[in-house]
Amino acid sequence: MSGFDRTTHELHHRRWGRNLGLGVVLIAFVAIVFGLTIAKVTTGADLQAYDHVARPALIEAE
Repeated sequence: MSGFDRTTHELHHRRWGRNLGLGVVLIAFVAIVFGLTIAKVTTGADLQAYDHVARPALIEAE
């Protein structure tokens, strides 16, 4: 008798299911953020950011 019980408890099955669900949600979130990033970069959108400097390109024409 080695003292190690290899039978899986019902709790382990529930944990595995929750971990699998959380992993799928995290992968989906990363895929959405990646997709939005690729879409933003490839559309050639105006990539100027607000860095406390007045830029004439961002000022609306009167």
